[in-house]
Amino acid sequence: MIDLLVFLGNPGGQYAHNRHNAGRLLAEHLPFFPSLSWQRKYKGLYAALDREALTVFASSPPDEPAEQAVQSGRVHFLMPETFMNLSGDAVIAAASFFKIAPESIILVHDELELPLGFASFKFSGGLGGHNGLRSMKGNFGTADFWRLRIGIGRPNHTDIAGWVLSDFSAAERPILENVLDACSPALIGAILCGPEALLPEWNKKRIVPAAQNP
Repeated sequence: MIDLLVFLGNPGGQYAHNRHNAGRLLAEHLPFFPSLSWQRKYKGLYAALDREALTVFASSPPDEPAEQAVQSGRVHFLMPETFMNLSGDAVIAAASFFKIAPESIILVHDELELPLGFASFKFSGGLGGHNGLRSMKGNFGTADFWRLRIGIGRPNHTDIAGWVLSDFSAAERPILENVLDACSPALIGAILCGPEALLPEWNKKRIVPAAQNP
C-alpha cells in the first residue's frame, strides 16, 4: 500500500517550470490539489488526505473488490524544499515520523531516459544519475521504492544540468499537459489499488503519439 507520495523538484519561482520540476508540476495538476492544506514540515511542504476521499477522483468507479481493498487512514504528500540533491533528507524526515517503509513510497520525478510524451511506473532499480533518487537511496540505504517517471528526454548536447534546469518549451508544453492529464488518474489508482495494478501497461507508456512529439 502506498502511504507517501513525494513530488521532486526545486523550490522557488525561477525553477517552477523547469524540466527538473516535472514531479512538482504533476502535484499541482492533481484534481484534489486545491483541497490540500500544505504546511512547512519535514524540510518541505507537507499535506495529508483521508484515503477514502480519493475515491471520488478515481477515473472510473472502483468495483466491489477494489472498494474493499481501499483501507482507512491518511495518505501523505510531500514536496521537498531541500533542493533536488538533498531530497532524501526531507523524505526520510517524513517517513521516519509516520513509520513509512521505502516500499510504501512513490517518488514522482523527471526522467532523462524516457522521451517526452512517455511516463512509467517502476519499482527499485538503478538511479540513472538522478540526484533526487541518489539522495533518497543514500538516506534509506535502499533503492526499493516506487517511482513515477515523467519523460523529459535527453538533449542533443552534453549540458545535462542546463537541460534539466531549463523550462519546457512552448512546443513541449501541450505534450507535457497531456502527460500530466494521463498521470493524474494513474497516480490516484496507484494509491487506491497499488501501483502493481498498473503494470505492465505503465512499464513504459506512450501517452503522446510520436507524430505529435517535436
